[in-house]
Amino acid sequence: MSTYRNSFRRRIDDTFYIWRQEMKQVFKDEGVLIFFIIVPLVYPLLYSWIYNNETVHEVPVAVVDDSHTGLSRQFLRMCDASPDVHIAYYAQDLDEAKSLVSRQLVRGIYLIPSDFDDNINRMQQATVSVYCDMSLMLTYKAIFQTAQLVSMQMGTEISPPTSHLSPLTTREKAIAARPLNYAEVAIFNPSGGYGSFMLPGVLMLILQQTLVLGIGLSAGTARETNRYKQLIPISRPYQNVFRIVFGKSLCYFMIYALMGAWLVVVVPKLFHFPQLATWRPLLLLMLPYTLACIFFGMVVSCMVKYRENVMLLMVFVSVPLLFLTGVSWPGSNIPGFWQGVSWVFPSTFGVKAYMRLNSMGASLSDISTELRVLWLHVFLYFWLACVVYGYQIYLTRQDAIWRIWEMKNRKKHVSEE
Repeated sequence: MSTYRNSFRRRIDDTFYIWRQEMKQVFKDEGVLIFFIIVPLVYPLLYSWIYNNETVHEVPVAVVDDSHTGLSRQFLRMCDASPDVHIAYYAQDLDEAKSLVSRQLVRGIYLIPSDFDDNINRMQQATVSVYCDMSLMLTYKAIFQTAQLVSMQMGTEISPPTSHLSPLTTREKAIAARPLNYAEVAIFNPSGGYGSFMLPGVLMLILQQTLVLGIGLSAGTARETNRYKQLIPISRPYQNVFRIVFGKSLCYFMIYALMGAWLVVVVPKLFHFPQLATWRPLLLLMLPYTLACIFFGMVVSCMVKYRENVMLLMVFVSVPLLFLTGVSWPGSNIPGFWQGVSWVFPSTFGVKAYMRLNSMGASLSDISTELRVLWLHVFLYFWLACVVYGYQIYLTRQDAIWRIWEMKNRKKHVSEE
């Protein structure tokens, strides 16, 4: 019994020794510290602050009115009366209007052609050209949607000529102009803003990407500093694969338990993003998601030979991964092959589950599929992490044996001489 207790005590001591060493490495390595602490703390604040003003009002635009008719002036008056657009300048031609945009005096241009009134009176389709500054999506949305809504409103008010034998009453004209009245209600996004529908998913993706980048940098540092340039050092605590995986993952989990709470609870509350989930469903989601990201990062880190490699592997796939979640791009329009590729990453299911839970008010039963897949990722990537770290232990032992054999041969050769 005492032998078993001593063996069990040694396993625990080895696991906590690996945990201490990994924790020291995190706070000693500036690169790992940046990705584990600084980026999760600062980047969400900066990104959320940029898009915190989810709607813009009174966006200045320039007008080029080549029609100079009553209908063109009516169109411009309706645009100017809207809360989102303000007509700041009347330009003589398009070149002058472009100059105003280049000097940032206006954010867009409305160009009304000379045949605008004639086409309407001939019952032909009239056009209004809209030019927008695309440097900020919010201003583009305000300018374009205002022109679109005003054109639709004017289209309903302009009725076709009727016969003198069967004139329409006022009520009949109103029904003919708008046969079906409707009220638009933005579901799950009352403000209609970019931040409320996109940034919660971005926060979940930040958690995965920073974890993988930090673990990869730590692995690259270990290869550069270890004696034989291997991921696993030659010492007694590092000779068991389960102790390595548990020790390292415990370090990462302790850090990202705090970072995860900051990302999915504190940041949305600071910037008033939708928060419909209570702490218990969030905890049941974040536990498998964080563990899946940790073990996924540990698997990826075994492919990292130099510190810079992980940047090439993960940084440039951040935007594609956001599209593959189906948040910013409809999942039905994603080809089957790329949907299959997206299943490899925990973020695909973590983002979907978090958006449904926190932004749409879903229950745990509504995200049961995502939870099952995340737990499957946990066990799959844990097994893969054990496999790849076991292979790293084998490589370290083989390298050590080879170097010892080489040193013996060298000494033997020197003694013979």
